[in-house]
Amino acid sequence: MRRIDAFGIVIAFFVFGGVAFGAFRTFGFDATNAGVWSQVVLVGVLLAWISTYVFRAVTQTMTYNQQLDEYKKAVLTKQLEEMSPEARESLLAEVAAEKKLSISQPISQINEPDE
Repeated sequence: MRRIDAFGIVIAFFVFGGVAFGAFRTFGFDATNAGVWSQVVLVGVLLAWISTYVFRAVTQTMTYNQQLDEYKKAVLTKQLEEMSPEARESLLAEVAAEKKLSISQPISQINEPDE
């Protein structure tokens, strides 16, 4: 996010507060109650916005994480394309062997060191 975007969000937040205050005044609230209820609305909107950020952070669906995943996939795809057919077949055989090993052995046996 650019600095100008952050300023825009802050200004929009204050404008929204003013509009909420005006709407409560229009609906017949006195200035004190309109101020209190506009603050309640603003805090509610702010908490809802923050909760979306927390949800995206916990589920790792933020833009940074998505870009990092796409970058890793692109790097691996490029490396796979640059491999010789023999090396690619060797890698696929190794992956298949590891899958077969992990399916046939219990986890406790895989994690224990060989004696």
